[in-house]
Amino acid sequence: MSLVSSLYTGQSGLEQSSTDLSVIGDNIANSNTVGYKSSRADFSTAMAQQMLGAGGVVSQVGLGTELMSVQKILTQGALNNTGVATDLALDGTGFFVAKGSHNGRQGQFYTRAGQFSMDKSGYLVNQEGLRIQGYPADPTGVVGSSSGDLKLGASASPALKSSTVTAKANLDAGTATLAAAWDPLNPGTTSNFATSVTLFDSLGKEHQTEIYFRKTGNLATGEATWTYHAMTDGGGLTGGVAKTPTEIQTGDLTFGLDGALQSVANVAGTFNPLNATQAQAVTINMGDPTAVAGGTGLLGVTQFSAASAPISVTQNGYGSGELANISMDKEGKVLGAFTNGQSRVIGQLTIALVGAADQMERAGGNLFAETTGSGNATLGKAGSGGRAGVVAGALENSNVDLSNEFIKMITAQRNYQANAKTVSTADQLLAELMNLKR
Repeated sequence: MSLVSSLYTGQSGLEQSSTDLSVIGDNIANSNTVGYKSSRADFSTAMAQQMLGAGGVVSQVGLGTELMSVQKILTQGALNNTGVATDLALDGTGFFVAKGSHNGRQGQFYTRAGQFSMDKSGYLVNQEGLRIQGYPADPTGVVGSSSGDLKLGASASPALKSSTVTAKANLDAGTATLAAAWDPLNPGTTSNFATSVTLFDSLGKEHQTEIYFRKTGNLATGEATWTYHAMTDGGGLTGGVAKTPTEIQTGDLTFGLDGALQSVANVAGTFNPLNATQAQAVTINMGDPTAVAGGTGLLGVTQFSAASAPISVTQNGYGSGELANISMDKEGKVLGAFTNGQSRVIGQLTIALVGAADQMERAGGNLFAETTGSGNATLGKAGSGGRAGVVAGALENSNVDLSNEFIKMITAQRNYQANAKTVSTADQLLAELMNLKR
């Protein structure tokens, strides 16, 4: 092996030490970059020179080193709580999926950096505006099977018309019957007690409804009888007159000597909200009368010797609502809370698994792209098939270990210095060779 070859061997060491320092410097520069995955330079021996020794023994002398690859280290980074609802971190294997244009390149990208937000159109996007992929849910909260741009901000909660009213109250057993007949135009003065409930029609419009109770007398056997009348403003009904109380349901109640509800009979009436579903069926549940098998007569309206008073009057309808805020569980399901008090799942994040993820291309902007070496990504729902779980309100820190990088920097520096000595020594020997002719 000539002295000139020694120069080139030392040169290869200098070049690879410089590459090693570049990789280390890149890691240090990104030590605070969210979702960053560190890299390391892997080297291999260059081709060796064949030399024939004494006795015909063939020997090899190496010709230096060369770069084999810059390998990505995809270990989990530490999670840092931020409290921002749209900040997301992955705890486990996989990548968020983003679609859009990046550096003039249109396509699908992958990232561990979860600094997301909602754009003006309601889509979940990264800081560059690429749309995060997910599985949208239908209006009932059932997550679909097709991944696409995850739109959250335009979600709404549709109205639900009232179909059931559940009344719990006590009617004073000592109440006397009224002399005046029931007058639907003056319900307050021709009834003994009233309570109220708000009904919703199919459009989500509210209809304030008063339920009036009127004691009608006692049976020969001593049981007390009452009648109830559900009244609402006629202005909200088809064919009704504004500010005129209109009856939408009536029925007869019978109470036993022990104050329990014995029966509910002669229930009649219709509820026809204006410009909404007509003949909206509404069941007013007064309790569990003893006339029905298993009934106790004590779970709804009762008649005891105590002041008439409502305990609770509830119904199952609600108006439409807009999205107020979102939260997310570990399976990446986005739960929306709406202004009408309802909440439901509005989507689920897509997580990609890549067979040889360390062979992916770094596309800049905290993004990775597929290569022939990495293979194609397999998309699925968060938390399924070995995919990472999602931690909301947190970000994944860089996995760079600064102490380790500094040690590697010292090693690379010494390696560079040693290779420089190889070059300078070979140069000195060549100078001595040139001096032999003097």
